[in-house]
Amino acid sequence: YQYLSRYKRKEDLDRFFFIPERTEGTEKEWLKLLLEFCGRHNPSWTELSNFTHFLNFQLSKCEKSVFCSPAIGKDFQGF
Repeated sequence: YQYLSRYKRKEDLDRFFFIPERTEGTEKEWLKLLLEFCGRHNPSWTELSNFTHFLNFQLSKCEKSVFCSPAIGKDFQGF
């Protein structure tokens, strides 16, 4: 939710890192945003679960990647 809500508001995600202890939004807001970004019309709970697992995996890999770190971000602006 933290990434998707910021992405929807067109915020800069380059300097944002997920904080598991931070609770944002309500369950209703979370579900609405998840349905919006899932990419499926009327998805099943299994499809929503698969989407969230995939998204969490990709975002955690991105946060750990040297190519997404703030240290080299200034060298690769615009990519």
